[in-house]
Amino acid sequence: MDFKDLIKEENGFTYVESGTDGEVLLLLHGLFGALSNFQGIINKFKTEYNVVVPILPIFEIPFKELNLLSLVKAVEEFVAFKGYDKVHILGNSLGGHLCILYALQNNEKVSSITLTGSSGLFESSLGSTFPPRGNYEFVKKKSESTFYDPAIATKELVDEVYSIVNDRNKTLNIIATARSAIKNNLEDKLDQITCPTLLIWGKEDTITPPFVGEKFRDLIKDSELHFVEKCGHAPMMELPDEFNRILGEFLSKQKK
Repeated sequence: MDFKDLIKEENGFTYVESGTDGEVLLLLHGLFGALSNFQGIINKFKTEYNVVVPILPIFEIPFKELNLLSLVKAVEEFVAFKGYDKVHILGNSLGGHLCILYALQNNEKVSSITLTGSSGLFESSLGSTFPPRGNYEFVKKKSESTFYDPAIATKELVDEVYSIVNDRNKTLNIIATARSAIKNNLEDKLDQITCPTLLIWGKEDTITPPFVGEKFRDLIKDSELHFVEKCGHAPMMELPDEFNRILGEFLSKQKK
Protein backbone atom coordinates (compact mmCIF):
# COMPACT_ATOMS: atom_id res chain seq x y z
CA MET A 1 0.00 0.00 0.00
CA ASP A 2 1.26 3.46 -0.90
CA PHE A 3 1.69 5.68 2.19
CA LYS A 4 -0.51 8.30 0.51
CA ASP A 5 -3.40 5.85 0.84
CA LEU A 6 -3.04 6.20 4.62
CA ILE A 7 -3.69 9.97 4.71
CA LYS A 8 -6.49 10.93 7.08
CA GLU A 9 -8.24 14.21 7.79
CA GLU A 10 -9.98 14.50 11.16
CA ASN A 11 -10.80 17.32 13.54
CA GLY A 12 -8.74 19.80 11.51
CA PHE A 13 -5.67 17.52 11.43
CA THR A 14 -4.12 15.95 8.34
CA TYR A 15 -1.89 12.99 9.06
CA VAL A 16 -0.71 9.51 8.16
CA GLU A 17 -1.04 6.66 10.65
CA SER A 18 -0.08 3.05 10.06
CA GLY A 19 -2.57 2.00 12.76
CA THR A 20 -0.34 -0.82 13.97
CA ASP A 21 -0.73 -2.13 17.51
CA GLY A 22 2.38 -1.08 19.39
CA GLU A 23 4.30 1.94 20.55
CA VAL A 24 3.84 5.22 18.68
CA LEU A 25 6.64 6.51 16.45
CA LEU A 26 5.74 10.16 15.76
CA LEU A 27 7.58 11.81 12.84
CA LEU A 28 7.85 15.60 12.43
CA HIS A 29 8.88 17.00 9.05
CA GLY A 30 11.02 20.02 8.25
CA LEU A 31 10.19 23.47 6.90
CA PHE A 32 9.83 22.31 3.29
CA GLY A 33 9.12 18.73 4.34
CA ALA A 34 6.43 16.41 3.11
CA LEU A 35 5.10 12.94 3.81
CA SER A 36 7.38 11.53 1.11
CA ASN A 37 10.42 12.48 3.23
CA PHE A 38 9.50 9.71 5.64
CA GLN A 39 8.38 7.02 3.21
CA GLY A 40 11.40 4.83 4.01
CA ILE A 41 10.75 5.02 7.76
CA ILE A 42 7.03 4.34 7.33
CA ASN A 43 7.66 1.29 5.13
CA LYS A 44 10.33 -0.12 7.44
CA PHE A 45 8.64 0.34 10.82
CA LYS A 46 4.89 0.27 10.08
CA THR A 47 4.53 -3.41 11.04
CA GLU A 48 6.22 -2.98 14.43
CA TYR A 49 5.22 0.55 15.49
CA ASN A 50 2.23 2.77 15.02
CA VAL A 51 4.03 5.19 12.70
CA VAL A 52 2.34 8.60 12.63
CA VAL A 53 3.16 11.70 10.58
CA PRO A 54 1.08 14.82 11.26
CA ILE A 55 1.28 17.56 8.64
CA LEU A 56 2.50 20.64 10.51
CA PRO A 57 0.09 23.59 9.99
CA ILE A 58 2.82 25.95 8.76
CA PHE A 59 0.52 27.35 6.09
CA GLU A 60 -2.69 27.25 8.14
CA ILE A 61 -1.69 29.24 11.23
CA PRO A 62 -2.12 33.00 10.61
CA PHE A 63 1.16 34.75 9.84
CA LYS A 64 1.07 36.95 12.96
CA GLU A 65 0.49 33.95 15.23
CA LEU A 66 3.00 31.63 13.58
CA ASN A 67 6.12 30.63 15.49
CA LEU A 68 7.73 27.46 16.82
CA LEU A 69 5.65 27.47 20.01
CA SER A 70 2.40 27.64 18.04
CA LEU A 71 3.58 24.63 16.02
CA VAL A 72 4.46 22.75 19.22
CA LYS A 73 0.97 23.55 20.52
CA ALA A 74 -0.46 22.03 17.34
CA VAL A 75 1.55 18.84 17.96
CA GLU A 76 0.32 18.75 21.58
CA GLU A 77 -3.27 19.14 20.42
CA PHE A 78 -2.80 16.37 17.85
CA VAL A 79 -1.33 13.95 20.42
CA ALA A 80 -4.19 14.77 22.81
CA PHE A 81 -6.76 14.25 20.05
CA LYS A 82 -5.30 10.85 19.21
CA GLY A 83 -5.02 9.90 22.89
CA TYR A 84 -1.42 8.71 22.69
CA ASP A 85 0.05 7.93 26.10
CA LYS A 86 3.75 8.08 25.20
CA VAL A 87 5.58 8.56 21.90
CA HIS A 88 8.96 7.97 20.36
CA ILE A 89 9.40 11.30 18.59
CA LEU A 90 11.62 11.84 15.54
CA GLY A 91 12.27 15.02 13.59
CA ASN A 92 14.30 16.22 10.64
CA SER A 93 15.56 19.81 10.44
CA LEU A 94 12.81 22.08 11.84
CA GLY A 95 10.98 18.93 12.92
CA GLY A 96 13.90 18.05 15.20
CA HIS A 97 13.73 21.50 16.76
CA LEU A 98 10.04 20.94 17.47
CA CYS A 99 10.81 17.50 18.96
CA ILE A 100 13.08 19.10 21.56
CA LEU A 101 10.58 21.84 22.41
CA TYR A 102 7.79 19.27 22.67
CA ALA A 103 9.90 17.09 24.98
CA LEU A 104 10.81 20.05 27.18
CA GLN A 105 7.11 20.79 27.70
CA ASN A 106 5.86 17.18 27.77
CA ASN A 107 8.65 15.14 29.29
CA GLU A 108 6.30 12.52 30.69
CA LYS A 109 4.91 11.75 27.23
CA VAL A 110 8.22 11.13 25.43
CA SER A 111 9.89 7.70 25.42
CA SER A 112 12.79 8.73 23.18
CA ILE A 113 13.93 11.44 20.77
CA THR A 114 15.62 11.02 17.39
CA LEU A 115 17.09 14.07 15.70
CA THR A 116 18.49 14.18 12.18
CA GLY A 117 19.87 17.41 10.75
CA SER A 118 18.01 19.28 13.49
CA SER A 119 17.88 23.04 13.77
CA GLY A 120 18.00 24.62 17.21
CA LEU A 121 21.71 25.39 17.54
CA PHE A 122 22.88 26.50 14.10
CA GLU A 123 21.38 26.27 10.65
CA SER A 124 21.84 27.78 7.21
CA SER A 125 18.74 27.38 5.06
CA LEU A 126 16.60 28.67 2.22
CA GLY A 127 13.79 29.83 4.46
CA SER A 128 15.08 32.83 6.42
CA THR A 129 15.01 35.36 3.55
CA PHE A 130 12.62 35.98 0.69
CA PRO A 131 13.79 33.72 -2.19
CA PRO A 132 13.55 35.06 -5.74
CA ARG A 133 10.12 34.28 -7.13
CA GLY A 134 9.92 32.70 -10.55
CA ASN A 135 13.54 31.51 -10.48
CA TYR A 136 13.21 27.75 -10.91
CA GLU A 137 16.94 27.21 -11.33
CA PHE A 138 17.66 28.90 -7.99
CA VAL A 139 15.13 26.67 -6.22
CA LYS A 140 16.52 23.60 -8.00
CA LYS A 141 20.09 24.33 -6.90
CA LYS A 142 19.01 25.10 -3.34
CA SER A 143 17.01 21.87 -3.19
CA GLU A 144 19.93 19.87 -4.59
CA SER A 145 22.29 21.38 -2.00
CA THR A 146 20.22 19.70 0.70
CA PHE A 147 21.71 16.36 -0.40
CA TYR A 148 25.16 14.92 -1.02
CA ASP A 149 23.72 13.32 -4.17
CA PRO A 150 21.82 16.06 -6.04
CA ALA A 151 19.80 13.43 -7.90
CA ILE A 152 17.79 12.88 -4.69
CA ALA A 153 16.19 16.27 -5.40
CA THR A 154 13.72 14.88 -7.92
CA LYS A 155 11.69 17.09 -10.23
CA GLU A 156 8.63 16.33 -8.08
CA LEU A 157 10.43 17.56 -4.96
CA VAL A 158 11.78 20.70 -6.68
CA ASP A 159 8.36 21.46 -8.17
CA GLU A 160 6.82 21.24 -4.69
CA VAL A 161 9.33 23.71 -3.21
CA TYR A 162 8.97 25.98 -6.25
CA SER A 163 5.19 26.11 -5.84
CA ILE A 164 5.64 27.18 -2.20
CA VAL A 165 8.14 29.98 -2.86
CA ASN A 166 5.93 31.34 -5.63
CA ASP A 167 2.97 31.65 -3.27
CA ARG A 168 3.48 34.93 -1.40
CA ASN A 169 1.43 33.96 1.66
CA LYS A 170 3.16 30.59 1.99
CA THR A 171 6.54 32.23 1.61
CA LEU A 172 5.75 34.73 4.38
CA ASN A 173 4.82 31.84 6.67
CA ILE A 174 8.02 30.00 5.75
CA ILE A 175 10.06 33.08 6.62
CA ALA A 176 8.19 33.64 9.89
CA THR A 177 8.84 30.03 10.91
CA ALA A 178 12.51 30.12 9.90
CA ARG A 179 13.12 33.36 11.79
CA SER A 180 11.39 31.97 14.87
CA ALA A 181 13.68 28.93 14.67
CA ILE A 182 16.78 31.12 14.56
CA LYS A 183 15.59 33.14 17.57
CA ASN A 184 14.66 30.01 19.53
CA ASN A 185 18.16 28.72 20.27
CA LEU A 186 18.19 25.61 22.44
CA GLU A 187 21.76 25.66 23.77
CA ASP A 188 20.85 26.59 27.35
CA LYS A 189 17.89 24.15 27.48
CA LEU A 190 19.34 20.88 26.19
CA ASP A 191 20.64 19.82 29.61
CA GLN A 192 16.97 19.47 30.61
CA ILE A 193 16.44 16.62 28.14
CA THR A 194 16.48 13.38 30.13
CA CYS A 195 15.10 10.74 27.76
CA PRO A 196 17.34 8.61 25.50
CA THR A 197 18.25 10.61 22.39
CA LEU A 198 19.56 9.40 19.03
CA LEU A 199 21.40 11.77 16.68
CA ILE A 200 21.80 10.70 13.03
CA TRP A 201 23.80 13.19 10.98
CA GLY A 202 24.91 13.36 7.37
CA LYS A 203 28.68 13.78 7.25
CA GLU A 204 28.28 16.20 4.32
CA ASP A 205 25.35 18.18 5.74
CA THR A 206 25.89 21.83 4.76
CA ILE A 207 22.71 23.17 6.41
CA THR A 208 23.34 21.80 9.92
CA PRO A 209 27.02 20.73 9.57
CA PRO A 210 28.54 17.82 11.53
CA PHE A 211 29.71 20.10 14.36
CA VAL A 212 26.03 20.78 15.12
CA GLY A 213 25.42 17.07 15.72
CA GLU A 214 28.48 16.98 17.97
CA LYS A 215 27.19 19.96 19.93
CA PHE A 216 23.81 18.27 20.46
CA ARG A 217 25.63 15.16 21.69
CA ASP A 218 27.72 17.20 24.12
CA LEU A 219 24.70 19.04 25.54
CA ILE A 220 22.18 16.16 25.80
CA LYS A 221 23.22 13.80 28.60
CA ASP A 222 21.75 10.50 27.39
CA SER A 223 22.56 10.81 23.69
CA GLU A 224 24.43 8.91 21.00
CA LEU A 225 25.64 10.33 17.68
CA HIS A 226 25.98 8.42 14.41
CA PHE A 227 27.44 9.98 11.28
CA VAL A 228 26.36 8.74 7.86
CA GLU A 229 29.04 9.04 5.18
CA LYS A 230 28.34 10.62 1.77
CA CYS A 231 25.08 12.04 3.04
CA GLY A 232 23.58 15.50 3.40
CA HIS A 233 20.80 17.09 5.45
CA ALA A 234 18.14 14.36 5.17
CA PRO A 235 19.71 10.93 5.85
CA MET A 236 16.33 9.20 6.05
CA MET A 237 15.77 10.15 2.39
CA GLU A 238 19.28 9.86 1.00
CA LEU A 239 20.44 6.63 2.67
CA PRO A 240 17.26 5.11 4.11
CA ASP A 241 18.67 1.62 4.70
CA GLU A 242 21.56 2.91 6.81
CA PHE A 243 19.27 5.35 8.61
CA ASN A 244 16.71 2.67 9.41
CA ARG A 245 19.39 0.26 10.64
CA ILE A 246 20.66 2.82 13.16
CA LEU A 247 17.13 3.83 14.19
CA GLY A 248 15.99 0.22 14.53
CA GLU A 249 18.91 -0.66 16.81
CA PHE A 250 18.24 2.38 18.97
CA LEU A 251 14.50 1.71 19.27
CA SER A 252 15.16 -1.93 20.14
CA LYS A 253 17.18 -0.76 23.16
CA GLN A 254 14.19 1.26 24.37
CA LYS A 255 11.82 -1.74 24.47
CA LYS A 256 10.05 -2.07 27.78
